[in-house]
Amino acid sequence: MGVIVDTSALVAMERRQLPVGSIRDRIGAEPVAIPAIVWAELLVGVRLAKTADMATRRRARLEQIRLHVPIIGFDGRIAEHYADIHAECLKKGIMIPQNDIAVAATARCLGYKVLVGPQDESHFRSVSRLAVVSLDRIAPGN
Repeated sequence: MGVIVDTSALVAMERRQLPVGSIRDRIGAEPVAIPAIVWAELLVGVRLAKTADMATRRRARLEQIRLHVPIIGFDGRIAEHYADIHAECLKKGIMIPQNDIAVAATARCLGYKVLVGPQDESHFRSVSRLAVVSLDRIAPGN
């Protein structure tokens, strides 16, 4: 099984000052990937940086991530899973952000689990047939 990394896990890693390469160190030999929507969310963080220096640091960190972790595009197979998850959530009356449905769909389509930050764990766990692991479980910290 592989691991899809959610934005919340990457943000928590940055706040804890964990190096990008530590993703693989902490997960082991499992394949690791980032959905394109997560990459887009990270790029928004660069554009919203309060200073040019902060934007430069964030962009450099993203480039390091790209060296270690491939970005998975949203394709027709993932779209099928997205539709299934969205419909399941609507039927259950569960509200999950659209981007997180795309993350869950990517993970479920590939048969991967999703790595989340400590604040996003519960809504991912409401998605059926989706394995979820919290960053706190593999990298306890502040």
